[in-house]
Amino acid sequence: MHLTPREQERLNLFTAAELARRRLARGAPLGAPDAVAYVCDEICELAWDGVDIDEIVRRAGALLTADQVRPGVPAAVPVIQVEALFPHGSSLVHVSQPFGPPGPDAPGAVRAADGEIELAAGRERRTAWLHNTGERPVWISSHFPLDQLNPAVRSDVELAGFRLAVPAGTAVRLEAGERKELVLVAMGGSR
Repeated sequence: MHLTPREQERLNLFTAAELARRRLARGAPLGAPDAVAYVCDEICELAWDGVDIDEIVRRAGALLTADQVRPGVPAAVPVIQVEALFPHGSSLVHVSQPFGPPGPDAPGAVRAADGEIELAAGRERRTAWLHNTGERPVWISSHFPLDQLNPAVRSDVELAGFRLAVPAGTAVRLEAGERKELVLVAMGGSR
């Protein structure tokens, strides 16, 4: 039998996932390779069945818990990405924290202080109305310079030197035609 490289890769993934299923069945914790293979195999099968990508991401994030993987795996594998074949073609499926958040004692863990932390303390803030005049939704991420926005997004104030005042790693979605009032904060950093 002659297999394409993609078919061979899919069979290797399935084989590793089957090993993970056997280990799970007897209550053994999974290491990073078999845990990743298990989640990726499930994602590929859901995609093959035509399940919506948002639903696949939701289900994939609930397949394994931190108790089902060896210590350190959640910290070592913060993200899983796999190219899955859907009825309409291939799409990249991205799953954040597939085994739950790493524990507080995991290597590289961040321990936040008690209380409130002011976002971009001491920097100038302003309020602006952003209006998406385009035909598609526009995402604006936390640290994107607003003067470089999609031209379909219009504002009632000058945006140069500002970003959204939202936590790092988050984003705001403006639907087509939507107008939203947002708080902006002056860009900062070393020069």
